[in-house]
Amino acid sequence: MNAAQGFGGAAVRRRLGRSRWHFQHGPIDCIVGVDGAEEVVAVALEQAWARFEGVLAELVGELPLLRADFSAARTPSVGAHGAVARRMLAACRPYAQAGTFITAMAAVAGSVADELVAFFVRPGIVRAYVNNGGDIALHLGTGQTFDVGVVADPALALAGAPPAGRFAIDAGSAVRGIATSGWRGRSFSLGIADSVTVLARSASVADAAATIVANAVDADDTGIVRAPASSIRDDSDLGERLVVRAVPALARSVVDRALARGAAEARTQIDAGRIIGAVLSLQGRWRVVGTVVGEPRLDVADGSSASSPSRVRAERILAVC
Repeated sequence: MNAAQGFGGAAVRRRLGRSRWHFQHGPIDCIVGVDGAEEVVAVALEQAWARFEGVLAELVGELPLLRADFSAARTPSVGAHGAVARRMLAACRPYAQAGTFITAMAAVAGSVADELVAFFVRPGIVRAYVNNGGDIALHLGTGQTFDVGVVADPALALAGAPPAGRFAIDAGSAVRGIATSGWRGRSFSLGIADSVTVLARSASVADAAATIVANAVDADDTGIVRAPASSIRDDSDLGERLVVRAVPALARSVVDRALARGAAEARTQIDAGRIIGAVLSLQGRWRVVGTVVGEPRLDVADGSSASSPSRVRAERILAVC
């Protein structure tokens, strides 16, 4: 048995509909959507699948590096062999160089999505997306649009609740990556945000930034339950750092201060040119930072409770944490 098989056996795929497929291998779980000429799509899918089959083994081979505190190195010379691992390190490097704790795993889902979506950027394919557990890489041809649903609580989405908000990304937008982080998601968070959805020029960059911004949404409240990451998952890259496990109902002033901290971090990332916009959510309160209303359209409230969006007319991609 090789290392990748130890993470869940062989890669599997299945068709979900006319233009959607499911690729899964261990913890990597992607929904792939492609629109275009049938023969072109078929070739691109086979190439993407062939690449997907080797990604997990490639990452497992470099796990010690990818799980290490990147900020401890404080040097751009730290490198990786695989293309996905290199992309992960590149997305996290600006934070590490600033001395902020981060591991390359903060960008793993978005980096895999970026790697796969590249196979669909070719004549004959009008649009495509790879949604890797809510971290999404996009390809949009001229005149094409995706509508993206924002989900603050994945449990509600799985129960069939409509998105809390939505925005549209068209081909003229610079956005090609979307990622969401928060304590309610499948990954650990140091902060109390229900969700932080970040828009950037790539999914890997959005993924790393969403982690950092979500960590910044925080408050000092004795009711917040935290635990060492290693006590929940012994192989966590976060080690003994305290991660959020539960958040009680907080006073509105506490919620607003926590969101303000996250919004300030998002603004820092926008000013640095790393991200384009961010949508932050905590207990029904929202903050929108950067180019989200103008460059795509957003149907969530800014600084108050979420609006009740109408159903999305075009194809919806749920951005979940």
